[in-house]
Formats: sequence, structure tokens, C-alpha cells
Amino acid sequence: MNDPSDSALYWIGLNSIPGIGRVTFRRLVDRLGHPSRVLAASKTELMEVGGLSEKAAEAVSTADWRPFAEAEMERVCKAGIAIVTMTDPAYPRNLRQTPDPPLFLYVKGSLRTEDDKAVAMVGTRNPTHYGKGITLHLASELAAAGVTIVSGMARGIDTQAHKGALAAKGRTIAVLGSGIDVPYPYENRGLMEEIASSGAVLSENPLGTRPEPGYFPARNRIISGLSLGTVIIEASADSGSLITADYTLKQGRPLFAVPGNIVSPASKGTNSLIKKGAVLVESADDILVGLSIDGAKRGGDASKNIPALTEEEESVYSRLSDAPKHIDAITVECKISPSRASIILLDLELKGLAKQLPGKYFIREV
Repeated sequence: MNDPSDSALYWIGLNSIPGIGRVTFRRLVDRLGHPSRVLAASKTELMEVGGLSEKAAEAVSTADWRPFAEAEMERVCKAGIAIVTMTDPAYPRNLRQTPDPPLFLYVKGSLRTEDDKAVAMVGTRNPTHYGKGITLHLASELAAAGVTIVSGMARGIDTQAHKGALAAKGRTIAVLGSGIDVPYPYENRGLMEEIASSGAVLSENPLGTRPEPGYFPARNRIISGLSLGTVIIEASADSGSLITADYTLKQGRPLFAVPGNIVSPASKGTNSLIKKGAVLVESADDILVGLSIDGAKRGGDASKNIPALTEEEESVYSRLSDAPKHIDAITVECKISPSRASIILLDLELKGLAKQLPGKYFIREV
């Protein structure tokens, strides 16, 4: 990834001119070759660009863009943030191939070619225990298979997706709907630093941009654009994550959804997506296979890998599955004390048969 340079200065400068949106910006650069040439062009030269209004040509030719751009570059350098433009080799390939990619990105952390193998995971900000556990499990499994997990660092499902990837010591990317120096929600500032240390946090918004509602739909197109496909986990009928689902389909990428409780409002959106053709997800393998990613679990008789178990261990193990189950439910179903359940579950973990998730939830490993 390049360090911020004079080249990025011109991208920031042209983008800062009122009335110059992404479409006009790209049209000008396509015609004149580079933002620096656009900013140096006369009004007459700019008027020769097809589709550009006289007002826009006047705005570009007379704009005093440099003070803002230089101040922004200084802030970027001090904050250790990189600017990755569309012409930079580090610009994400998946994102470049979408209909409306960001002109440039503010990046904290690092972008790597391995991030081309990425999956977006988004959902409600108010998940159930089921939604939290499933998200942690799927994100952890995908990250362990070498998949980069992309999400929006929002409360709820997004947060769990990032945490699941980090727990598996995998890569994860957070896309903000604010400036990269304005963590949102604020309580996730610690999580943001963790993500940046082993992945990347990015935004297309200038530094200091507050998290206004209008920025999030645009943010969602980047989340889906970075990814080979998108997984929706717990979304109400009017959930903002359904905007990400729409962008996924418009970008020609596969859409996956985790089914939920048919009477839960948190599942109305996801269950509706499945009815409309989204791939139903029961395991990480469904996603890996659906995207033709190596690492999917294939066939075989899992029972051959199960070591001998005591009667108590068998009782607990038989009640575990891919769906996270809280230790309290296990104690009730097995009619044992919490302390005894903890010992048995630890033994099962040591045998590679169970895995503990945050919040004292457990899943079956084999």
C-alpha cells in the first residue's frame, strides 16, 4: 500500500469541490487522465468533457481546493492512515469491479491480495442469543478457512462477525459510515483498533465526518462490493442490512441468509430473502461451497473421529450441534450441576469435540 502522496492530494482536492460527485469525478478523470490535470484545466477545456455543465466547469476551474486538501493530507499522515485511490494496486479488486466503486479509500491497517477471498456478514443491531452465537460460529469457521470477514462495525451482528474472525485469528475488514477517525458506535473504538491491527478499517468519507444516517446506505455498497458474497443474519422486515442485500444482488454477487424463528420479528427479513431465492445457510460449508472457496468440509464419516466417551460425556455431547447452546440449557437437559457441566465441556474441548464461544455458548466440533 502506498503512503499518502501528492497524487492523493489531487484526488482529495477534486472530490472536495461542491457539486462534483462520483459520476462527474470519474468522467473528468477518464477524459483528462488524472485529477491533477482536471484541476489544472481551464473552463474551456473542461467544457469539452461530455455531459459536464457550465456550472460544474466553472466550479472546478475556480475552486480553491488546495487548503482543504493539504490540511486533510496532514491529518491523514499524523493519524497513520493511508489513502488508496482507484489507480493504486492495493485498491481491492472485488470493489473495483462494482458499478459504483469509491474514488479512493481512507485505510487504517492493511489491505492484502488475500482479502479478495472475502465474505460480508451483516444483520440486526439487536440480535437474539441465537443470532449472536450463530454469527460468532460462522465468522470463526470462515476465518479459519482463510476467508476475510467484512462488516460494518455496527452494534449487534456486525460486531459479532468481527469478533468471530478475530477469535479465529483471521482477517476482518470494517467499513465505516463516518470518517475513519470517528469510530461508530463509540463503544467499539477498542474493537476498531483490534481490527486495524490484524486487518483493516476503511471509509470513503473525509476525516471528521459524523455518522449521519445518509452515509450508511452508501457504506453498505462498499461492504458488499468488497466481498464475493453476503450473508444476512437476523434482519427485520425493514432492516438496514436488507440494503446491503440489494446491493449484493445489483453487483451480481451471491446472497446467503441464515433462517430464523418464524415468529421472531428479527427473522422476518432473512426468512423473506430465502423465499426470494437467497441461499439458505445451515453451516459455514454452505457458504464455502456456494462461493467455490477451498476449505469446505467434505463428506466422510465424522463418527470415526470420535474418541471413547464416558456416559456423562456422551450425554452432553449428544446435545451439542452447530447451533450454539448455552451452558444453562445443557445443565437442564442433562440434569447435572453447572460445575459438573463445565468440567465435562472442558474435557470435550480437550478431545476436540466441542468449542466454547463467548458468553458460555458451546457448539459441536465433530
